[in-house]
This record gives sequence, C-alpha cells and structure tokens, in this order.
Amino acid sequence: MFTLFLTGIGLSASAGLNAYFPLLILALADRATNLVNLPTPYNWLSSNTGLLVILILLSLELVPDKIAKIDHLSDLVHTAIRPGAAALAFMAVAHQNEHIHLVTAMLFGLVIGGAVHWLKASSRPQITESTRGLGNPIISLLEDMLSGTLALIAIFLPYGVIVILPLGFWYLHRTYQRMQRGETRILQPFKTVMEAAPAGDVDQS
Repeated sequence: MFTLFLTGIGLSASAGLNAYFPLLILALADRATNLVNLPTPYNWLSSNTGLLVILILLSLELVPDKIAKIDHLSDLVHTAIRPGAAALAFMAVAHQNEHIHLVTAMLFGLVIGGAVHWLKASSRPQITESTRGLGNPIISLLEDMLSGTLALIAIFLPYGVIVILPLGFWYLHRTYQRMQRGETRILQPFKTVMEAAPAGDVDQS
C-alpha cells in the first residue's frame, strides 16, 4: 500500500507540471508491463482511443507552454485540468488496492497537483518580465523533464520518489528564483538581447 501511495504522490506532482505526461506514462505502463493493471473505468486511458486523446492533449499543452504570454493563458486553462489529472492518476493507482479509499486518493491528488500547479503558474509572469520571454521555453522544458522523470520513477521505482520529489522541486524552485532575478547561467548567452529589449515588450498586446 505504501508503494502505491508513493506512486500516486509522484504522478500527482508530475501532473501539476504537465497534466498529460503522467497519464500517458501510466497508460503505456498498463499496456506494456505488469507493474500497472488499470481497472475499469481507468483502463480506458490505455485503450487506443485513450492514448490518441492523451497524445493530442499533450501536444496542445506542450507548445503553448513555451510561448511568452500564451503560457499564462495555458496555465489559466489548466488551473482545473492539472489538479483533475493528478486526482485521476492517484485514483487509478489507488483503485488497485482495496485498502486505499478513493476519496482519500482523490483529495491527495487534488491537493498535490493543485499546489504544484500554483508554484508553476505563479512563477511564470515574473520570469516572462525579467527575461523578456526568453526564459519561458527554457523553464518549460525543465518542467517537462521533471514531470516525465518523476512519472517514470513513480511507476518503475516508487521509493525513488522520496529522493527525486524534494530534490527536483528544490532545483526547480531555485531556478524559478534565479530566472526571476535574471541570474541564471542558462540565459547568459541571451543577456545582451534581454538588456536591449524594452521592458514592456512582452506585456504589450
């Protein structure tokens, strides 16, 4: 049961960054491995139709999330979707063990996914302003990498969540703060461009 809780926590945190990565990895693990056995109705995720829908929705989240200003709109749209995906993933995992109450799993998923989404969404506006929008695709790629890695570890190495979750989000939060202050080394090659661009460019319609 503890292992399933770790898996649910890892998938929920992953969904807070990207709603569809954990669902896709969970569905593929159900189809290709014996580690996941999604019961009805969650097994719809691993059906051909379910996988196609997830892939389409994933692409619709990945691209806008890397474009300044549009990523803020994407975060707004996903305010309900990411916590909902987190709850769905936690419930799908919890349904495999009768000792885990589904309402408890749903609440855990909503709280974890919602908290991670808030961290992500609340950090983006200042990153956009301080980097003139150049930091948006970079931080988005970092979030995608953390989301995918966390989902994989949650399913295939659940105890790894104990280590990866705090370390990953410590590093992400540190990168958020450094980007907001314009101190991150990642953006050093673009510093001249950022300094040359008027501060209000990203905010203009």
